[in-house]
Amino acid sequence: MKNQTIVKMNEISMYYGKVMALRSVGIEVQKGDIYGLIGDNGAGKTTLLKILTGQIYPTVGEVSMFGEHRQQELLKVRRRTGAIIESPGFYPKLSAEKNLEYYRIQRGVPGKEKVKEVLEKVGLYEVRKRKFEEFSLGMKQRLGLALALLGSPELLILDEPINGLDPSGIIEIRNFLLRLNQERKITIIVSSHILSELEQIATVYGFLSKGRLLEQITAKHLREQCSEAVEIEVDQTEMYTALLEKELGCTNYKVMPDRSVSIKTSEEETACYSRLASEHGIEVLRLNRRKISLEDYYMNLKTRKEAGIC
Repeated sequence: MKNQTIVKMNEISMYYGKVMALRSVGIEVQKGDIYGLIGDNGAGKTTLLKILTGQIYPTVGEVSMFGEHRQQELLKVRRRTGAIIESPGFYPKLSAEKNLEYYRIQRGVPGKEKVKEVLEKVGLYEVRKRKFEEFSLGMKQRLGLALALLGSPELLILDEPINGLDPSGIIEIRNFLLRLNQERKITIIVSSHILSELEQIATVYGFLSKGRLLEQITAKHLREQCSEAVEIEVDQTEMYTALLEKELGCTNYKVMPDRSVSIKTSEEETACYSRLASEHGIEVLRLNRRKISLEDYYMNLKTRKEAGIC
């Protein structure tokens, strides 16, 4: 069965006056994906998510959601989405329950029991009578997630949903998002600066830097890219890489910006790389093994792109 494209952004650029927020960004999200959006502060993540939710319009480019791209149709299909973008506009003096009831009526969501249902899902039912102004930052994040779920969305768009949560709260929200995705088949687009958390739930990643999409990659492909590697620094890099290919038939390596050589390999093969250098009079300055983390991959990707290596 062919995958259904839920979101497609084509050559999206966004300018605030003369300031570029996004430049020629194209992403594609399939039904059932958990799309992890990664980028530094100011990379353009929130701007991208605001365009998807219709809060702002791009300067250039086209947005398609659920197969629709005309503005009138996008207004309709956005009712099938739920979102947390920055801080939701809750009323400080109202309780969590009354805030959600207000939005339920405003959005025309049928059934008063819906408020109880979403509060239970995010673990706030016991404090439903407490005023919003009395909530901790983590509790406010949970209430925002409850609001996003109010209309039984097919697509969730979440900007930093675990910000402010303690470790146990992060685990609960992570598991909750996984259940929504796996049991209810809800497609999720989520940004986070806690990359170790995205690594545990995302099925696809989009890497943003300075308003540009550096790469879109599946989790499966990323795991292959982040497999264990030997990093070796020698005094004659060009000669060493030539020997890697000629003597060992090794092509699965990259020369890094600091001139070290990163070689994807198994643990038992480590010794042969230092031996290759010593047998040909090449001095080994540094050698270590490491498994590349998502953070490492992102930083290396930024460095390579900025250096024009790829």
